[in-house]
Amino acid sequence: MAQLNTMSACLPTNFAFHAPKSELNLCHDGVACQRKLSFQELGARKSELQGNAFAGLSINGGVTRARNQVIRAALPSYSETEVAGSTKERGLRGKLNKVVLAYSGGLDTSVIVPWLRENYGCEVVCFTADVGQGIKELDGLEQKAKASGACQLVVKDLKEEFVKDYIFPCLRAGAIYERKYLLGTSMARPVIAKAMVDVAKAVGADAVAHGCTGKGNDQVRFELTFFALDPKLNVVAPWREWDITGREDAIEYAKKHNVPVPVTKKSIYSRDGNLWHLSHEGDILEDPENEPKKDMFMLSVDPEDAPNEPEYVDIGIVSGIPVSVDGQELSPASLLTKLNEIGGRHGIGRIDMVENRLVGMKSRGVYETPGGTILFAAARELESLTLDRETMQVKDSLALKYAELVYAGRWFDPLRESMDAFMEKISETTTGSVTLKLYKGSITVTSRKSPYSLYRQDISSFESGDVYDQADAAGFIRLYGLPMRVRAMLKEGI
Repeated sequence: MAQLNTMSACLPTNFAFHAPKSELNLCHDGVACQRKLSFQELGARKSELQGNAFAGLSINGGVTRARNQVIRAALPSYSETEVAGSTKERGLRGKLNKVVLAYSGGLDTSVIVPWLRENYGCEVVCFTADVGQGIKELDGLEQKAKASGACQLVVKDLKEEFVKDYIFPCLRAGAIYERKYLLGTSMARPVIAKAMVDVAKAVGADAVAHGCTGKGNDQVRFELTFFALDPKLNVVAPWREWDITGREDAIEYAKKHNVPVPVTKKSIYSRDGNLWHLSHEGDILEDPENEPKKDMFMLSVDPEDAPNEPEYVDIGIVSGIPVSVDGQELSPASLLTKLNEIGGRHGIGRIDMVENRLVGMKSRGVYETPGGTILFAAARELESLTLDRETMQVKDSLALKYAELVYAGRWFDPLRESMDAFMEKISETTTGSVTLKLYKGSITVTSRKSPYSLYRQDISSFESGDVYDQADAAGFIRLYGLPMRVRAMLKEGI
């Protein structure tokens, strides 16, 4: 289990975890749900959720039964929820005790901290997750969170869990959204949201918050996970409530509340990155007619500038799950990291597409997925040996629905979990290795082998054999083509 790193205590009892310094993840500030739930007012004051009720914490950070009972008594039951308008109308302002905020240290999330304190009168616990996005901003993040008014910062390394429990199941399922998108952002949101629910339980929070806007998919992905894992948690989405309309408003609000404004240069693109991919949106990309600029890409070289010599890479797979690269067994995150490096230097995995967002609008995005593209190519080729025609067709049809569920934020939906059980079962024999040739943005399969291969050279050969008698084909063709022959006879009056 990934470790937590808490850098300040909100509770009377000392509450600390330790973890190695790592890169951090942020709640993507660019996206957040049009479906809004309303809760009746909580039946307990903030003071009633503090003091002795919070006195007991177990050594591993678990909350005592007494405190849990107090929180449960204060929270509405699921049956008490009702559909309404914004969070302003929920009657929660002044009623929340503690909120866990998905935090990046950027402008938006830095402003959300004082905004929550000002408008909800609650303590704010900042949460930062590392899913391999490569942002080098962990140093000083505690100071940023404290300066913004947070009482605690929690950091969690989710890279191995992200790859093992989210990426690899999607890979095994063959899940691709709208023919191209390998679901990089879609898979990352539920693992982050799940960790937020865990942190909320550990620190006794009664709400969670994110910095997603109301136009995108991420708001749905976060909130559906919250609903599925802890329906009693309240959700606050500032971008759907506040009067801040853009970067300048956010800067003014930060100055007014003495919040240090990040001095990083604002990118002209909206980007989201993790160990699986890096996405680019905005600026000239908003016009589908515009070609992306060469200097926009960050994970992969331009195929024109890639090495003039191809590179061969061998992928080992066991039951549909990658386990090795060039004969070296690696952990899930390490394996993907290695393939990102290999694929990136050969310009592998660039995708430019116009997709249909869940909220209804179309958007244009450019994705870099070097390691993931290599893995998908290897998995498909191995399945060509190990799956029969009927199984492959059913799997491919279900993969479309599987991808749709993941894209829509329904990771913890029983339907996806049931489909995943099917994918796991039929992939039991998808074991073997595939050798790929990488050259200037292209992938060519050069070798595939499996101890469970259904391919038989003695049957497929043009030479005569005992198993397949070519003379049998005549009767098969007559029976197989009978409906077509009858139709033609009808037309000819025969």
